[in-house]
Amino acid sequence: MFRKYLGLLSFILVGALLLGACSTAATEEVVPTAEEAAATAEEAAPTAEPLSGTLQLAGSTTVQPLAEVLAESFMEANPDVVIEIQGGGTSVGITSAGDETVDIGTASRDLKSSELETYPNLKVYKIAYDGIAIVVNPGLDIPTLSIEQVRGIFSGEITNFSEVGGPDAPIVVVSREEGSGTRTAFQDLVMNYKDANGETVETPIVESALLQQSNGQVSTVISSTPNTIGYLSFGYLSDAIKSVAIDTVAPTVENVKNGTYSIFRPLNLLTNGDAQGLAKAFIDFILSDAGQEIVAQDYITVK
Repeated sequence: MFRKYLGLLSFILVGALLLGACSTAATEEVVPTAEEAAATAEEAAPTAEPLSGTLQLAGSTTVQPLAEVLAESFMEANPDVVIEIQGGGTSVGITSAGDETVDIGTASRDLKSSELETYPNLKVYKIAYDGIAIVVNPGLDIPTLSIEQVRGIFSGEITNFSEVGGPDAPIVVVSREEGSGTRTAFQDLVMNYKDANGETVETPIVESALLQQSNGQVSTVISSTPNTIGYLSFGYLSDAIKSVAIDTVAPTVENVKNGTYSIFRPLNLLTNGDAQGLAKAFIDFILSDAGQEIVAQDYITVK
């Protein structure tokens, strides 16, 4: 009797051990190492295709130097991308984008209603703000002018620098050509004004002005021609010319930011329809923190 009981007990114990072992084997989870998990995730994640191709930009000579610096940084990060940038003026940028003869047009002003009627699908991407400075030949000593004096000079009403505290010398006005975004902005911000009734008075630029096709040409003419005065994008200011304060406020990025200098305008990129592919990638880069850091070196950021 005792032997039967002992045998039964042994059978029960062996069975319990086998059952426990099977249960442990069935429920035990194999945990991968951190390296194995990372490798699995990397294999499962989609691989982004490297950017490649060519982008063509054309338009504003104000936007051009900024776009070139941004393009250089973008191409350095994407060696299979080529970005070609040409000037021509804001009007060229608008028509080129609208007619899709370039991937991206550039403009240094807002679009007119007539332009939007002609090209209703144009999309505007504001990438920066830029100031416009009044500049003179370095041989002139004109430390400051009022907006009214600037308007009088460029309209031809004031013809001698002695009338605004300068030397007794005839004024030679230098201006951008019709269609220039810089000229349009200067016209809107300086030459046009509100009268006592709140009506806009448009003051034309004097017909005798020496017209130039780019900011660079304006700078060259003023630096080399005595008694000249003109206006330029902040991006073209240099030691070769002398900038003039407006109501004692110097034309600087900081003064635009703090609201004391009011002659500035937007810099825009344009596409026909929403930007796609490589154009979108470039615009996204410009509007990113990294792109806006580049903008901040010489211009006013949009963020």
